[in-house]
Amino acid sequence: MNYIKLLNAAFEKFYFDDRLNPTHISLYMALFQEWNSSRFADEFYVNRRDLMRCAKIGSKSTYHRCITDLDSWLYLSYFPSNNPYKGSKIKMFIIGTSDEPDMGRYNPTLEQLAEQYHPIREPVVGQHHPINGQVLVSKTNNTKLENYTKQPKGRQVVIDFFEKNGFDADEAIKFFEHYESRSWQTSDGQKIRDWRAVATNWMDRTELFDEKNESTKKQASQIKDNLRTTKNKDYGQPL
Repeated sequence: MNYIKLLNAAFEKFYFDDRLNPTHISLYMALFQEWNSSRFADEFYVNRRDLMRCAKIGSKSTYHRCITDLDSWLYLSYFPSNNPYKGSKIKMFIIGTSDEPDMGRYNPTLEQLAEQYHPIREPVVGQHHPINGQVLVSKTNNTKLENYTKQPKGRQVVIDFFEKNGFDADEAIKFFEHYESRSWQTSDGQKIRDWRAVATNWMDRTELFDEKNESTKKQASQIKDNLRTTKNKDYGQPL
């Protein structure tokens, strides 16, 4: 029985099964570990408390619901037991594979899935040291830093960015002229590293200011309404 092949097949099935939630997967992995400890026996017995602790499940109802789901979705067969000393019996299903060993087979589907959630990172500068002692310096990161846009290439780029985020051209021009006059430096004299991040912060503050201004106007209007008196007062009524 090949451990890696079984586990890869299980993860591939997890990816396409929208019924599962993290608790199902956590419980399955705890059961898989018990199965591995029993040397992939056809059937083995488990202790509910140990499984709940391993899978980090704090509720009995959650545990029973998840293991029943795994049984009905054909991940395993669950035979509950009322004997606390014997435990429940589990029969794990072999997912999409055979019993014969298959070490190191390339699986493009799994590689694509892994790349989707864990993209390949560029090597760190100075990470590799060849035999002659010369350090290999990665040029990729340096190129990315050189191409990194610290300030916008013209006013229209800023206008397009603001309009894309729901703001008009006037607000974009205010932003551009404000930082253009500052040579694209922050208030403490530091060079701006990413103008888009600064623009996003500008838009957030503008929305917050507009909300506060609108709230102030409403409060002033309510106070004005409360203080407003009618012209036709009846002063003949006794106090």
